[in-house]
Amino acid sequence: MSRIVVDSSAVVAAVLEEPGGEEMARRDGPFLLSAVNLCEVLERLAADDRKKRRILEMLEDIGLVLIDFTPDLAATAARLKAPTRSVGLSLGDRACLALALREQAPVLTGDRAWSKVDVGVEVVLIR
Repeated sequence: MSRIVVDSSAVVAAVLEEPGGEEMARRDGPFLLSAVNLCEVLERLAADDRKKRRILEMLEDIGLVLIDFTPDLAATAARLKAPTRSVGLSLGDRACLALALREQAPVLTGDRAWSKVDVGVEVVLIR
């Protein structure tokens, strides 16, 4: 069983059964999700506290492991700003890539811009 880091776009696609969402079902976990990316998922999927609780339960059911955004991950995400500036990656994008670097794991994303930069992470596009 190998670890796979997932971007919020991959998680949202899986939950909403959007194109590419089946990619997580094709793979064995565990799936690692940065707390920063959890924020993005909740912003997209949950409008109220009751819905947020259901979403969190659903994420646990699909095998997501929540990873704290530590000072070391923050420092790595900050260092990734320069090499990803040309494609405009956000803090959430860089937080996800920082986790993948630390874990030496591939990352699933729906964001094609990630494939245009080489920061030492295997980027797997879900669509």
